[in-house]
Amino acid sequence: MSEVIKIRRGLDIKLKGRADKIFTKAPRSRTYAVKPVDFHALTPKIVAKPCEEVKAGSVIFYDKYRPEIKYTSPVSGIVKTIERGERRRIVSVVIEADGKDTAETFRKGDPAAMSREEVVENLLESGLWPVIMQRPYGVVAFPSDVPKAIFISGFDTAPLAPDYDFIMKDMEKEFQAGIDVLRSLTDGKVHLGLDARYPAAKAYTGAKNVERHYFSGPHPAGNVGIQIHKISPINKGEKVWTVKPQDVVTIGRLFMTGKYDPSMIVSLCGSEVKKPLYYKLIRGAEVSSITQDNIVTDNVRIISGNVLTGKTISEDGHIGFSDAQVTVIPEGDYYEMFGWILPGLKKFSVSRTFLSWLTPGKEYRLDTNLHGGERAFVMTGEYEKVLPMDIYPVALLKAIIVEDIDKMEQLGIYEVLEEDLALCEFVCTSKTPVQSILRGGLKMLRKELE
Repeated sequence: MSEVIKIRRGLDIKLKGRADKIFTKAPRSRTYAVKPVDFHALTPKIVAKPCEEVKAGSVIFYDKYRPEIKYTSPVSGIVKTIERGERRRIVSVVIEADGKDTAETFRKGDPAAMSREEVVENLLESGLWPVIMQRPYGVVAFPSDVPKAIFISGFDTAPLAPDYDFIMKDMEKEFQAGIDVLRSLTDGKVHLGLDARYPAAKAYTGAKNVERHYFSGPHPAGNVGIQIHKISPINKGEKVWTVKPQDVVTIGRLFMTGKYDPSMIVSLCGSEVKKPLYYKLIRGAEVSSITQDNIVTDNVRIISGNVLTGKTISEDGHIGFSDAQVTVIPEGDYYEMFGWILPGLKKFSVSRTFLSWLTPGKEYRLDTNLHGGERAFVMTGEYEKVLPMDIYPVALLKAIIVEDIDKMEQLGIYEVLEEDLALCEFVCTSKTPVQSILRGGLKMLRKELE
């Protein structure tokens, strides 16, 4: 094992409802969705019209401003609806599956025997290019760019996060094939971040053409942004690409079989789930396929992703494009009298406000209640305790609020995305919407500089 990078600042939020390490196949959904809202800076241009037949891998829409980047159907069937939100913004394209699994065919073969242009073209045509994300900005990567490096985080430390060592079991060939594809896309290195606390999956330890790095410590040690910061920080003008482990496997399958295989493993977890398990399903499936008759109470919030950065979806909604986790927690729609005065043995607190600090290993049934409204944004030192980066988060956020682009650059905005500052929002006594402020700054910066 190489040198372990120790993350000392951060916070592990111990929630009830971690998924048991048991695989089960989810029932087939009636419908599947591809959601433009899962991608930042995407303006979709619809190709497949309502009632039109599509195959798995057929183009559904493309990016209006980058038409080479295509988004494809995960299943064969008929385009049922194109759902729109405010100002007729396209929220999702819903496909009604026919159960035949008819699929488009793409090029297969050894990426080492292909040119970079051929590899990129295959990823674009299959609709798999959008799994490759770019930092800074957190947008789908530009195919014409050559990043200085590609990073994969092989573990996740978010609350109730899935165990990727368990998920990646028996996927050695597909993962290696995906690594070979990614290696052809950069002149730099492919970096793989691993959890030093546990034995890594064979897919990780046996992978070739990657540089392995081991991390230990609390969340956000598993965030790819933290790993980039510790290994190869992003400076102005530099671009780094990131890919999630299961997406590496999907890329590998494309080049091994010539088909887009949208299957993935998702953990259903949370205190309100009767049987938290791992489910094998197709990307974009209805969440009801795994939550039906498996929720303890009615008044819950279903989150596609984790509780810090995930998106709320309805009971008949669809799982996000690359989300490997669905979390169900109680809704916090209630008022509490004298909440801050009571001992709070069942309440989680970062400070020693409540007596629960006497039981550090306890798991909690937390809800969505904010316990107060937004207040003055002041320096408290809370953010720095949970952000293991050499930046000043409060100063950065204030620079964003006053739209000072020079200060934003100087204070490290190129290195962070919402997930990196999510804990800052969680511990904030001012209830400041940290993640939305950061996204606003990234939009402003990208509009100004690109």
